[in-house]
Amino acid sequence: MKVALVNPFWTYDGSIYFGCREPHLPLELGYSKAMLEADGHEVLMLDGQIQGLDNPALAASVAEFAPDMTVVTTAPTYLFWRCAPPELRVPAEFLAALDDAGGRTVAVGPHGSATPGPTLAKLGVDLVVRGECEEVVTALANAPDWQNIPATARLTADGLVTNGPGHASSFVDHAALRWPAEWVRRHAHHHHRFDNARQGFGAEVEASRGCPYDCSFCAKIDFRDAYRRRNHRAIVEEIDRLIEQGVGYIYFIDEIFLPQKALLEALVDRDVSFGVQTRIDLWKPELLELLGAAGCVSIEAGLESLTVEGREMLAKRCRLGTEELAALLIRARRHVPFVQANLIGVVEDEPELVDYWRNHLISNGVWANEPVPLYPYPSSPSYRQLWGEPDDRAWERAHEHYLSSFGRFSDIQEQQPLPLSELEAACCAH
Repeated sequence: MKVALVNPFWTYDGSIYFGCREPHLPLELGYSKAMLEADGHEVLMLDGQIQGLDNPALAASVAEFAPDMTVVTTAPTYLFWRCAPPELRVPAEFLAALDDAGGRTVAVGPHGSATPGPTLAKLGVDLVVRGECEEVVTALANAPDWQNIPATARLTADGLVTNGPGHASSFVDHAALRWPAEWVRRHAHHHHRFDNARQGFGAEVEASRGCPYDCSFCAKIDFRDAYRRRNHRAIVEEIDRLIEQGVGYIYFIDEIFLPQKALLEALVDRDVSFGVQTRIDLWKPELLELLGAAGCVSIEAGLESLTVEGREMLAKRCRLGTEELAALLIRARRHVPFVQANLIGVVEDEPELVDYWRNHLISNGVWANEPVPLYPYPSSPSYRQLWGEPDDRAWERAHEHYLSSFGRFSDIQEQQPLPLSELEAACCAH
């Protein structure tokens, strides 16, 4: 079978999107490509941002390839499945340009995982994958009876048909990825890096998937939930390939980069810098020192709240007090050039106390952002605490709540976010 895997050309005008807007490697498509090719399928993989192709150009490339199946993502890489753009404008634009030239059409991503019905209706695709997608995409290519593959959903004349719960990948045995040299050369961006000693291209790697914690704000219930650690040999092989291609900086997209002594010791001997997102309360001082020695230059530490009450409200399950957390962050800064305490707006946090701790951290070299308002993504516990299980209006409901609850938004949002209906009006069938 001929399969096209497409990460569309992302634009964010009017979006609430919190994530980075630079190109990133589409890891979910990379894994899918490796599995499909291992089973003998012919694969065209495209990424609009990395290749500089807008959605009409992507659609033209797919049409020329004439695939039997086209897979499109609804989030800009696995790195941002937990904070994807709520609107489906971009994948809808690509699919509209593709028209009927892509064969069977499949959407993968957080939208179809949490709310398959409206995702199918808005995009007009034949199928959505629910959960992590790589094995399911391969099964769809392999099976003659594609309509009954587990972890998928489709619309029929009688309504929505779902085939079992969402899929959780084994992940531990995912092979080392190999990226096109042209893609690597175009990846100048070093994600979440703020020191000046930049050398080589950037890249993203996944060492683990999922998280053992259930923080109320984290959108991972329907995908990337259970914690799994990838085979060490495959990780190192993939990193070595990237270094050979001129990569000088890697960002580990793991939901929570837990201390992995063997991986850190392997990185000590390699000429590459890297960044991570983690919880600072899980690191002992000696492992923070090893983290710095291994080449870590950026830590995004999910602190979320600067008070015990705020962390309890967010279900952080953190045993340390604010003073102990601050001390660990400051210690980490001795070994790593950039350390950020990531903060969310929490009503339990008194502004004066937040200001005190932010100033304390910043004066000791740790960046603590202004608390960002919380968006209740349909795959987060916070959404379900407010409204129950997601229904066909889940994204609209979350969006309306967010826009009506806050006068200020994240500091990367230069524009006033627009209602979801306006963002999707031109492309999505409502």
